[in-house]
This record gives sequence, structure tokens and C-alpha cells, in this order.
Amino acid sequence: MSWLAGLPERARAALPAPVFHYVATGAREGLSAREAGWSGVRFLPHVLRDVTDVSLSTTLLGRPADVPWGVAPTTLQRAVHPEGELAMARACAAAGSVLVVSSNAGTSFSEIGATGVRWWLQVYLPADRTLAEPMLARAVAAGAEALVLTVDTPVVATKYATGEQAVWDVIDPAWLRVNFEPGYDDLPGAEKATDLGPHDLGWLGEVSGLPVVVKGVLRADDAQRCVQAGARAVWVSNHGGRQLDRAAATTSVLPAIVEAVDGSAEVYVDGGVRSGLDVLAALSLGADAVFLGRLPVWALVEGEAGVARLHAELREETAEAFRLAGCRVVADTRGIVVAPGRP
Repeated sequence: MSWLAGLPERARAALPAPVFHYVATGAREGLSAREAGWSGVRFLPHVLRDVTDVSLSTTLLGRPADVPWGVAPTTLQRAVHPEGELAMARACAAAGSVLVVSSNAGTSFSEIGATGVRWWLQVYLPADRTLAEPMLARAVAAGAEALVLTVDTPVVATKYATGEQAVWDVIDPAWLRVNFEPGYDDLPGAEKATDLGPHDLGWLGEVSGLPVVVKGVLRADDAQRCVQAGARAVWVSNHGGRQLDRAAATTSVLPAIVEAVDGSAEVYVDGGVRSGLDVLAALSLGADAVFLGRLPVWALVEGEAGVARLHAELREETAEAFRLAGCRVVADTRGIVVAPGRP
């Protein structure tokens, strides 16, 4: 078993049970959380290619990135390790990877920005949009390069209890939502918006001056609406199976969304990516970048060193996969698949 494959069990052994289960659990029966689908992708590798020098670098939202993956937004990182988002940020900065910071983060945006990491802010819009403006302003001031609007969470899906204690019974309130104004949750209109629309993309861009990425898209027609509304990127995601259970695996819908977007915006994907082969599969199906959700959280159990090793191991695995597939650069990976789910 690879070091990456063993991360979940090492995290299970190290974390309090409620914290582990909070990260691991999907919505309802957890069907979507268990169905990633990357192992169903079959490759058609090139041969007679010079793969002496392989580059994993790419460009995301107009800026170079050293690797074609980033870290997705996750809550309660300080419950996993005392340094939380700071450890994650330092490791991502060293690896040349993009970090997407949860709006529920337990570390201030200014501290995260001071690490030098390239970071984007994930946003849930409230019913009263104006309540989001102070947090957006703080993110811009701290160097956020983009906003990632999560659109698949008008309400928080039901998760079934897995023990006597829930994670909220064992965490320190200081471990989350430190970038909100005091008393924010008690304000009228602070609840999650259930009326999101294409106009919200334009509003976010206007208020912040930043490019907007739309996260949580599983349909080609929705992807087209996002692009028409001004999205710079569409992020294919079923929220790690934590929202609508039985939602399709991202593997199965990614090619249709790439085709629908047709180069007019970047396309990202997440959902159970665990190895360099999974990264190659996502890129070969047309993704411009892959985002990692649970995997870096499991690595964070070992702090900055754990996340740094995750990036190093994934770089090694992905470079090997590139060479074996006859690919020297990311662009070479396009279309080297038979079809997802057809071994």
C-alpha cells in the first residue's frame, strides 16, 4: 500500500473519533461519498515519446502553478492539527499549489496570506448579500486571488450520527469562522441563501474585483449558465458526497461539462482523488486542475510536514504516470482514455 493510500487509517488512529467522522462522513447513506469512479478510467498510453523531462506545471486563472492540483476548502482544520490552515498554507506554498480557504476557516486571512501561499476564498452567500461584504474585503486585503462560490449547499444535508458525541461537542469554537464579524450568525439574513442565481456571480466580481469560480456543478447546462454569467472557471463537484446523496460521481459527468464549456472557461474537478493515477485520469478527461478534499486533511494530522509529504508523494506518482502514459506536459494527457467506467 502506498503512503497516500494509508493516510485515512493513520488519521483514524490519531484523531478523536468525532473529528475523524466529521471529515469522513457523507450525507445520508453515504453512497456518493463512497463512489469516486477514478479507478474505472482506462488509459490509451502513447509510446515512442521522449519522456526524459516531464513537467507538471500549468496555468490557473492566468497565473502559473507548479502542479495541476490544489487543496479544496475544508472546515475544522485546527481540530485536525493545532496549526490548521497555517500548516496547510505553508506546505502548499512550498509545493507551488493553490490553496482554497474555507469561509469557515479557523485562521485569519491575514495570517494565511502572510505565508506567501497562492490562495482563493471559498464563499457561501448569505440571504442578505451585503453581510458578506466585510469578509470579502478582508480576503481581498489579505491577497486572495479569486472567489470560489459554492452553489450546491442551499441547505446543509443531513449526516447521521456515528457515536455518542458530535464534532461540535468536542471542538473549541475558536477553531472556526474567525473571519466573520462577532454576532454574525444572529443577524437577520445571515442564513445561507436559498435563492442563488447567475446575477450573484456578477455581484461578487463587482464587489471584490476578483475572478469568480463556481463550485458544485454536475450538469452541462448549468456549466454553460455559469460561463454565460461570467464565471472564469467551473468546478465539477458533488461536495465529496456531503450534500445530495446519490449525486453522480464527478468522473461520470466531467467529460460532458468539458465539452459544454468548450474552452470558454477553465474546468476543475474534485471527488475522491487519491493518487497520481487519479490525477492523470482527471486531466485526461479534460480537467484543467484537480482539487483534493479529504486527502490533505488526513495528511494534516502530521502538520506541515504531512501535507508537504502528500505533495511530494503525489508529484512523484503523477510524474511516473505521465511517463508511463507517454506524456511530457499536461496538454499531452488530453484524450488518452478509452472511456470512464469501461475497463
